[in-house]
Amino acid sequence: MAPSPKPAPVTLDATSKAIIEQLQEDGRRPYAAIGKAVGLSEAAVRQRVQRLVESGVVQIVAVTDPLQVGFTRQAMIGIKAEGDLQALADRLADVPEVDYVVITAGAFDILVELVCEDDEHLLEVLNQRLRQLDGVRTTETFVYLKLRKQLYNWGTR
Repeated sequence: MAPSPKPAPVTLDATSKAIIEQLQEDGRRPYAAIGKAVGLSEAAVRQRVQRLVESGVVQIVAVTDPLQVGFTRQAMIGIKAEGDLQALADRLADVPEVDYVVITAGAFDILVELVCEDDEHLLEVLNQRLRQLDGVRTTETFVYLKLRKQLYNWGTR
């Protein structure tokens, strides 16, 4: 499998960064309100947001509480791997229950977060899909007992 093409770097000016920060505070904030806060017209904000979305800098999504939408089991899986980590990470990202994949340095080569309906579903994903992938040597599962903090408002630099 050929490596994924690297997206062209996007240069963010101070205004684009301010728009991103506004959206991090409230992804449903009206363009007119954002425009007032950053000194642009509603139309100009709409265009900038569209460019940020199209370039992959920003995703505008609804963040849900998994428990309240039927997913009672979340877990982080530490994977020790062999071979091409990027290719394995791409295959892991294709698993529908996987919502987070990161290649790491340290005790694990890859960390994967799973969102599952219950323990039986978690076992099925681990045993039938993740551990069966070429390149997966070992896994260690960290079951989430309680989510205490999850924020997406870290701002920009």
